[in-house]
Amino acid sequence: MLVAALVALTAAAVWAIIGGNGVPRQSAQEAAVNPPTHTNRLIDSASPYLLQHAHNPVDWYPWTDEALQRARREDKPIFLSIGYSACHWCHVMERESFEDEEIARILNEYFIAIKVDREERPDLDEIYMKAVQMMTGSGGWPLNVFLTPDLKPFYGGTYFPREDMGGRPGLKRVLLAVADAYREKRDEMEDSARQVTDALNASAARSAAADEEFTASVMADAVRQLEALFDSEWGGFGGPPRFPQSAAIGLLLRYHHRTGSQEALRMATLTLDRMAYGGIYDHLGGGFHRYAVDGEWLVPHFEKMLYDNAQLANVYLDAFQLTGKPLYRQVARETLDYVVREMADDGDGFHATQDADSEGEEGKYYVWTLSEVNRILSPEDAAVFRRYYGVSAAGNLEGRNILHVSTPLEEFAEQAGIAPDDLQRRLKAMGRRLLAAREKRIAPGKDDKVLADWNGLMISAFARGYQVLGADEYRRAAEGAANFILTRMRSNGRLLHAHRAGRSYVGAFLDDYAFLIDGLLDLYEATFDIKWVRQAEVLAREMIEGFWDERDGGFYASLSGQMNLIARSKSGYDSATPSGNAVAAHALLRLAKLTDTDEYFEKAGKTLAAFGGSAQRSPTAFARMLWAVDFHLGPTPEIAISGGREGQDTRKLLEAARRRYRPNKVVAFLDPRSEAAAEIAEVVPLLASRPMIDGAATAYVCENYVCKAPVTSASELERELERLLAER
Repeated sequence: MLVAALVALTAAAVWAIIGGNGVPRQSAQEAAVNPPTHTNRLIDSASPYLLQHAHNPVDWYPWTDEALQRARREDKPIFLSIGYSACHWCHVMERESFEDEEIARILNEYFIAIKVDREERPDLDEIYMKAVQMMTGSGGWPLNVFLTPDLKPFYGGTYFPREDMGGRPGLKRVLLAVADAYREKRDEMEDSARQVTDALNASAARSAAADEEFTASVMADAVRQLEALFDSEWGGFGGPPRFPQSAAIGLLLRYHHRTGSQEALRMATLTLDRMAYGGIYDHLGGGFHRYAVDGEWLVPHFEKMLYDNAQLANVYLDAFQLTGKPLYRQVARETLDYVVREMADDGDGFHATQDADSEGEEGKYYVWTLSEVNRILSPEDAAVFRRYYGVSAAGNLEGRNILHVSTPLEEFAEQAGIAPDDLQRRLKAMGRRLLAAREKRIAPGKDDKVLADWNGLMISAFARGYQVLGADEYRRAAEGAANFILTRMRSNGRLLHAHRAGRSYVGAFLDDYAFLIDGLLDLYEATFDIKWVRQAEVLAREMIEGFWDERDGGFYASLSGQMNLIARSKSGYDSATPSGNAVAAHALLRLAKLTDTDEYFEKAGKTLAAFGGSAQRSPTAFARMLWAVDFHLGPTPEIAISGGREGQDTRKLLEAARRRYRPNKVVAFLDPRSEAAAEIAEVVPLLASRPMIDGAATAYVCENYVCKAPVTSASELERELERLLAER
């Protein structure tokens, strides 16, 4: 029984088997060990995270057949350590333990030590993270797991200090105890490993089982659960640490759009306001840090992740369309500008992460002393800056200041007797001066690999940034990243997951396909270049061929036969990134509307059905899936615009289609006078037989391919869209 297995696999139970005080009969100090003196096998890796460990005295392997075969040949347990380059506690553990000669001697004598970058191998991370959560009740990074030579996990945890500290067992003691138990209690260890592995496969089978259809009530249930978790003063859901839950915020905006719920809108906008004013937001450079350690969004964990900023830019764009609030436009623009400025790869993709640490200290790059602000700004400007951003002599982080806003700009301007526009201009000018000074500091490290899935999210954000804000640089950024992935990150006709230092590697996962397809559809609606629809179709067919579960519906996370996996997972719930199944379902529904392909409708519907019951039991965990449900339930306006590509009348119709928040619309465009018109209409049947009326740009508003009378003015198009939504 799965439950019985989980009950048996508590940390205390496994630790009892291991025995906290066991020592191998031959001590590590006495062992004849020759750790590498200069570099280990990680030196040839592309991953910056693995390269950070390439000079450790630990005889690290990457996850390769060579390492796994050696474990089997020498009958040694595997010490698997998973992390990522921006992870603060990964850096701490590397300095404390993996650079330590004694720890290295123990690892090298009694274990096969393997390092994995979770961003390169999310499949391994998911499996072994779930195993540690089953064994201990919690997880996180660094993730450290002990495996049998056949890759079954039997013990693990997250951060281990070198020596026992604060209730945490030290790594040295854990290693010695595990090594001794592996020799003396082998049967018990293998029995525990079998139980964990059986539980993993049972969990995967249960997730993969056909479930039941979604209904509209699941959205209402999710909103009620979010309301119960909502912090009515500071926004956000649940207690600290507080993460920016983009999928949940997006669901609240969609629910408001569907039902008119003012409470859903209040929860979304208060959360967006508080995040934008808090220290989790970089008020000088733009973009968001990973999460806040407190409940007031003040003190962040300072790493910056591409996926967070892509998702947050999108929900701020949504909120701006819905409310017209300038703050949301500003935050979306500054976040996109940050990514262009600091995360762009020379080859047009976008890098993965920026570290929390610089000069060995978390957050040092981002915080300010009172004297620094006074030195850089004029006395008059410094007085305004200090008040607006809460800068004081005492500071709010160990004598330094995390910039944050306590009073909204309009209210502050009134209190200070400054016109709001003048205050905005002054703050921007001051911010530029401090940003220039900050850029002279030693910057945090950056993981400069390009990941297809995270870039898919970013393509979507830039494409929508162009549609909503009209900035050409965002369109160019989206096109550049899309071209980079589609030309540089393919091999033998298949998509690859990662690229760095001139080479692409690791076969793509479901998330790579789903996020990229969705991003390409947003890029099509930004540019109306038909090649993006064609490429989305190619990827959709590859995704279905490689990942589809023919028996129960939905998509597996990894390809069949992907290297050395003890379980093949299929999940619909969100993590820090959206569920691959959720985005796949949403993207296929959109693609089906454009191409009129029944297979895409069918696969999307079966994907939703595969997770319907699970979502009813825990709807907030499936927030991104509920975006697809909202689209599926409709109404879904299909807007076909026929006109000259450069015509002012065409531009006005497009602006009308894009101006308002309409999350479930599909927009297609055709210049009927172009040579490729017939070919384009064949790819997108929605555009077939859509003539211009009296030579003017014309819009056709349809649902399920039943169309209203064509219109030629922006105001008429707005009215038709409102009528369609009112008919639901």
